[in-house]
Amino acid sequence: MTERETPAPHVERPTAGAEPRARTARSTGLLTVLVLGGLTATPPLAMDMYLPSLPQVTRSLHAPAATVQLTLTACLVGMALGQLVVGPMSDRWGRRRPLLTGLAVYVVATALCAVAPSVEALVALRLAQGLAGAAGIVIARAVVRDLYDGVAMARFFSTLMLVSGAAPVVAPLIGGQILRVTDWRGVFVVLTVVGVLLAAVVRARLPETLPPAERHTGGVAEALHAMRRLLADPPFTGYMLTGGFAFAALFAYISASPFVIQEIYGASPQTFSLLFGVNSVGLVVMGQINGKVLVGRVSLDRVLGAGLAVVIAAATALLLMAAGVFGEAGLGPVAIALFVLMSAMGVTLPNAQTLALTRTRQAAGSASALLGTTSFLIGATATPLVGIAGEHTAVPMAVVQLAAALVALGCFMGMCRPWKNRMSAEGAGN
Repeated sequence: MTERETPAPHVERPTAGAEPRARTARSTGLLTVLVLGGLTATPPLAMDMYLPSLPQVTRSLHAPAATVQLTLTACLVGMALGQLVVGPMSDRWGRRRPLLTGLAVYVVATALCAVAPSVEALVALRLAQGLAGAAGIVIARAVVRDLYDGVAMARFFSTLMLVSGAAPVVAPLIGGQILRVTDWRGVFVVLTVVGVLLAAVVRARLPETLPPAERHTGGVAEALHAMRRLLADPPFTGYMLTGGFAFAALFAYISASPFVIQEIYGASPQTFSLLFGVNSVGLVVMGQINGKVLVGRVSLDRVLGAGLAVVIAAATALLLMAAGVFGEAGLGPVAIALFVLMSAMGVTLPNAQTLALTRTRQAAGSASALLGTTSFLIGATATPLVGIAGEHTAVPMAVVQLAAALVALGCFMGMCRPWKNRMSAEGAGN
């Protein structure tokens, strides 16, 4: 387990069921990775496949860009609030039942998005889509915590990124190709089909990972108590906020890049999709380097700090270019800076999650809910901010990215105190 100079008194050690859970993880192997990867791919599928069509939605529904970007905000807010509800539910009733219910509602909401008559209706339906889709995100993380501990968990999260990270690569490319033969509504038709297939695979192949003996029976009061206990632990809260603000920097890119790349630099939806895919490849590759090379050799805190430093450097370069400090920057330098920023997320996000989840074994659903809710709520604030100055400047995007990364670093240094932690692969795995 994690070694700290002054462990929090409530940090829980592996239970007697840890080894059976590890055997279950080994027996499911690749299947577990694929199913959980599909679940964690729900957010990038729901958002990234839709990104190339954002300018088209503004014209189709006769709405300003800032209003259309609220469809992203609504989906994020829904995913945040949904995790806060579904996480504790999964601690009480197990992982499968809440997960299958959420996937069913997600499919219905996504299908209705395809026939939304107005931007207001689309915003409302995207909120419902996010609320239901939250089940896949929060329960996938809880399942990983059920099965793994310490460095094994860090490695699995990095492996999971190989699967879930493929979604941001393929989703915008698919979205761009869909727009060749239909309009933005066709994107939601495809998302509906994907949701149906995912629900069928989960129902058939994902076992229950939380035994009845380890479930909570205290209802809302016990769930709130567990969350208060987690938030009272400064390192847990610090890692949670670090990951949340790093996610805000990432989502500033996700929500603003369609307009920055297409409207400001004149790229086609297909070119934007290609660039977005390349950036996502960088994220996936760095995630694999994190899991296969760094974990077990370098302290997770040290890798997380280095990732935040790279994000800050890339965001600073973007701001200087957007502000014209170096003259008029073309698409090439901007694309390189975005690639570096996205790649750094491959070591920043999984390590922040791992370090937070190592603070608890019981109430993994509640811990996962807090992590997800914080990330999505903070990320949701980035959407209106990046569009506040209109569609003709990239300065707001860069400012939001830099500010979020600096706050993330402040939370990491001030609350987690990484210089006092000695979490290496060997120490965490013992």
